[in-house]
Amino acid sequence: MIQRFTVASALALTLLLTGCSSMKLEQFQGTTPAFDLTEYFEGQTWAHGIFEGRGGEIKRQFRVEIDGYWEGEEFILDEEFVYDDGETDQRTWRITPTGEGRYVGRAGDIVGTAEGHEVGQALNWRYVLRLPYGDSTIDVAFDDWMIRRSENVVINRATVKKFGIRVGEVTLFFTKTDPDEGAS
Repeated sequence: MIQRFTVASALALTLLLTGCSSMKLEQFQGTTPAFDLTEYFEGQTWAHGIFEGRGGEIKRQFRVEIDGYWEGEEFILDEEFVYDDGETDQRTWRITPTGEGRYVGRAGDIVGTAEGHEVGQALNWRYVLRLPYGDSTIDVAFDDWMIRRSENVVINRATVKKFGIRVGEVTLFFTKTDPDEGAS
């Protein structure tokens, strides 16, 4: 007997598989080195990253220079992006620690506030980012995971969704030493 595999069946299977593969903060309980957002990002930090479309194709590559510092009760992250096509962008995060490894963040292109929570070596940020799109803008949801691998290195992976559908993924590698220093 041949069973029909319908679009609804395929969608249900996809939702089941993606639901089962989600990372949970609890899995990082007791892992080291402990993630401490303000300790790691204070001072200069550099990153290199890519944006992949939903099919896995690399759409953009970029470099980020970050300056982190305290301004009263808020931790500021000034980010300067340079894309491989020459485009530049800037974002200034204003982050407030709220206790027990939790943070609230704001930036000019963030809709509402970002919510962050760190456990062990991981930090999970969730927020909606407003992006330029043609003559308008679109809002996309980020599920952003940072994993601290050493005193110097953080790996970042963010799933990007629109209307609950995955549209891409951002991958970054952060370092406390300038990776381009001494390059010819």
